[in-house]
Amino acid sequence: MISIGYAASSKLVQILTAAAGLNTSITALAETENVVLSPIADQQFFASNVSSELAEKAGEAKYTAVYIYCESMANVLKEKFRSFSGSVQLTIEVRVSQDRLDGIDQQAQLYTEAVTQVLNQNRGDWGQGLFYGGRYEVHFGPVKHGGRNFIKSGKITFPVDASID
Repeated sequence: MISIGYAASSKLVQILTAAAGLNTSITALAETENVVLSPIADQQFFASNVSSELAEKAGEAKYTAVYIYCESMANVLKEKFRSFSGSVQLTIEVRVSQDRLDGIDQQAQLYTEAVTQVLNQNRGDWGQGLFYGGRYEVHFGPVKHGGRNFIKSGKITFPVDASID
């Protein structure tokens, strides 16, 4: 049943990269806040849990980057006759980088806000036995050395209910 985590992560990548997904929210948010936010190319979405240090050493790091992964799963048998009936904890980590400290917090917060807007727009049935109820939690990491000189991340974690035969 480990494949349910992969299925949930894959579905989330589809939602974020869709035509009405993350880049649409980024554009709308940039206009509302009167700031410049670059869209995120499909090559900058990664379905893996990789630290920023390791991603940079491997040559994968491109900023602004979005990492999507399944953090944990719990089969609590809500539905007794299903092989998996519980929740999948998904994480979206948005990493921004720039050469100066000025504005890096705002940039990380705005990209993270755009992600939460997409999540709010996609409450409900995701298909394949996945259901997103709308809850999420946001954590911001400290600014670290890396990327273009400085790097900061916003991490959104949330449960997705899953029920499969």
